[in-house]
Amino acid sequence: MIVLANDGISKSGVEKLESNGFEVLKESIPQDDLISYINSSKIDALLVRSATKVNKNLIDNCPSIKLIGRGGVGMDNIDVEYARNKGIKVINTPAASSKSVAELVFAHLFGCVRHLHSSNRSMPLEGDGKFKELKKAYSKGTELREKTLGIVGFGRTGQEVAKIAIGIGMNISVYDLNLNETLLELSFFDKTTKSFQIKMDNFKDLLAHSDFITFHVPAQRNYLISEDEFKIMKQGVGIINASRGGVIDERALEKQLSSGKISFAALDTFENEPNPDIKILMNARISLTPHIGAATTEAQDRIGIELADQIINLLG
Repeated sequence: MIVLANDGISKSGVEKLESNGFEVLKESIPQDDLISYINSSKIDALLVRSATKVNKNLIDNCPSIKLIGRGGVGMDNIDVEYARNKGIKVINTPAASSKSVAELVFAHLFGCVRHLHSSNRSMPLEGDGKFKELKKAYSKGTELREKTLGIVGFGRTGQEVAKIAIGIGMNISVYDLNLNETLLELSFFDKTTKSFQIKMDNFKDLLAHSDFITFHVPAQRNYLISEDEFKIMKQGVGIINASRGGVIDERALEKQLSSGKISFAALDTFENEPNPDIKILMNARISLTPHIGAATTEAQDRIGIELADQIINLLG
């Protein structure tokens, strides 16, 4: 059987598939040419990340496809229900990238509370002539310890974020639409573990009492955070979004950053990917990354192996 990894796959995933008799193609075929390529190559399984769109038109015109795989959590670039109704298996890797995304959240968070996102812009331009002025400007950092981190969405990634927060002495406030409470287990370097029974908070209470808020939810039809929600938040709150674009109303966010209600934002995902609003990109109060939450070597290895295991089980 032939697998097309159109948005790439780790070497470990390729090796596992090939050792089980699959042929793996790693060409990156443009969206407009994809149907023709799949049909001419008689592709059995199509693997994508976020770049390739698998819509009804592709599904209807590629009868050889038996399986569609998404290397990651969200599957909003795949018409999942339609594919499954056509008898096509659709898989993803919800657990593989959680730790990597959680670490990126804290990379942003540590950077923002010490103004690194702004300092890294200013130092190359003014560091030689205005060193003392910049030192004074960036000398009002904040520690994370004993601050409250609001975590909206408490699936695998939200739970990994909570583990890091607890580990560095933060308080957490958690909201998830589908949970009332859950057991969170932390593992330590010496192989010991400690468990915490985590109860969900009211959404508005989380917004009102958190010093920082991070989002780990699926794609939303409507904004989860807009003007009304910003009004509930504490003065000077920090916002992190490494889930999906469209969770936060970016125009409302800009307004709240300008007023000082929001002290900073950290965005890994954007409303208009892959062409984020230039006002967002130029805002000095926003720490920016180009949707790289799962983009670590370790996560990509786990994703590749998990996809390979599922393909072998379903098609082997």
